[in-house]
Amino acid sequence: MALRNSLQRLRKNKRAISPAISTTILTSAIIVMLLVTITFVNSYLNGQIAQNDFNSMKQFMQTLGLQVDDVAWIPGRTQTLTYASKYGQVAFRSPAMTYCFYFDGTLVANFSVGVILFNIPITDYSVANNYFEEIFPASNSFLQNGTSAPVCRAFVTEKLPMPDGSYIRIVVAPIVRQLNAVINGVNYARFYLPILNQGSSPQFAQSVTLTGLNVPHQISNNVNNVMITVAFPNGVGMGLTSGFFNFAATSQTVNLGSGSVVEIYGGNVTVSLGVSA
Repeated sequence: MALRNSLQRLRKNKRAISPAISTTILTSAIIVMLLVTITFVNSYLNGQIAQNDFNSMKQFMQTLGLQVDDVAWIPGRTQTLTYASKYGQVAFRSPAMTYCFYFDGTLVANFSVGVILFNIPITDYSVANNYFEEIFPASNSFLQNGTSAPVCRAFVTEKLPMPDGSYIRIVVAPIVRQLNAVINGVNYARFYLPILNQGSSPQFAQSVTLTGLNVPHQISNNVNNVMITVAFPNGVGMGLTSGFFNFAATSQTVNLGSGSVVEIYGGNVTVSLGVSA
């Protein structure tokens, strides 16, 4: 009976929380919800901007790789490409790869080449560790055949950890183009490789300037087969290992037939970053 009387008195008590206190509580709850919503919206918008930035830079890096082909074989030619990015920056690393050419088992030429990278911190944009995506060409071979074959391969990789920081990277790496022809019954094979070298980096602007220097040329007769290998001299120091580039193989042999003529063209190109246009 005493408990019932207490409950009845509580129901008749009209002195609950004062209007001022209830208004304060309600206002605080609304403010907290607004702050959470604003934080979520800002995070979402920043993520969308970073993703759009990343996608546009994939197209830029593919174009950059194609421009290397326009510059490498014409000494003195210069091309400057500009980009706009809020989150990332273009970098150059050299030497990143070493290509060796063997004619019938004998080493006849080797070239150390650099690579161009666009780095976005994973704090701004990330897919997943060990993510890899081919951009161009679709093949992951370092040897491409045909007149329309590229001399640079563009791909995306996110591999952690790396000595220079945690980034998702869009990479432009030189590869070899092979052309074949038969003239008067003789087999001819030509191999083209752009050799990317470090230029100046004043960082005055978001730009990449490519300058063709010279085209060393070597010719050999009576070659039966050509073996090309690729190695990674700074795999430990820079993290640019075989797994980073993800080539299908690090050695390829081309059987040409007896008495073939083989030519190698190495196009030296300087890569300057941030040169003011």
